[in-house]
Amino acid sequence: MNATARLPPDQALLAEADAEPQAPGQRARAGRERTLAAIRAAAIVEFSQHGFKGASTQAIAERAGLTKPQLHYYIQGKDELYEELLGSVLQGWSSAFVFDAPADGPAADPRQVLAEYVRRKLDYALDQPGLSRIFTSEVLSGGRKLGRYWPEALRSTQHKVEVIERWMAAGLVRPLDARVLLMQIWGMTQHYADYGVQVRVMLGLPPDAPIERAPIALQITNFVLMGCGLAPLQDSPPLSAPV
Repeated sequence: MNATARLPPDQALLAEADAEPQAPGQRARAGRERTLAAIRAAAIVEFSQHGFKGASTQAIAERAGLTKPQLHYYIQGKDELYEELLGSVLQGWSSAFVFDAPADGPAADPRQVLAEYVRRKLDYALDQPGLSRIFTSEVLSGGRKLGRYWPEALRSTQHKVEVIERWMAAGLVRPLDARVLLMQIWGMTQHYADYGVQVRVMLGLPPDAPIERAPIALQITNFVLMGCGLAPLQDSPPLSAPV
């Protein structure tokens, strides 16, 4: 695996942009990508800490190392940037978490699929806590900017519901409400992003200290598996690549 593939998306973009800029056109594109990555990273911090209303383009520009006029050379305004970040959260959740076996492959094993799903959701929460908190803040404020994104989120969720219902029809998992199951997984995994301060206090960790995810993933996974009438895992679920 390429080393940059293990970095958070913004850091990976910066590393790749620095890797091989040869021609003037390539250097210009790499410079633009670095600036856009810096703007995005600054916006994630500002929006996650202050919400849409509390964040300002001035603060985003300063955090990105730009003047406000320079910032507006790259973006139209705060609304555009905020909605791009909201879209990236929902797109990430919809597309990054594959919830079924390939159509031409062997049938999916519910135990394996659920364990991997929990692990990837927890990875996303811990690797992208700022994005997760932006989404949560928007929902708590009424979700007025999410209307355009709900149809795709509903389609993605419906696909997962249908997979779980097929498992139930085949007797592979016990009867349950598939949507409630999914929302329980979201709540348990996203907690570690949205309540990161509380989590570290309860675990006796310093602020911003990394959270050991393997035991958390194992416990959440086993809650889910046993709730579905499946055997728990004995060891940590396989590590998945950061999203």
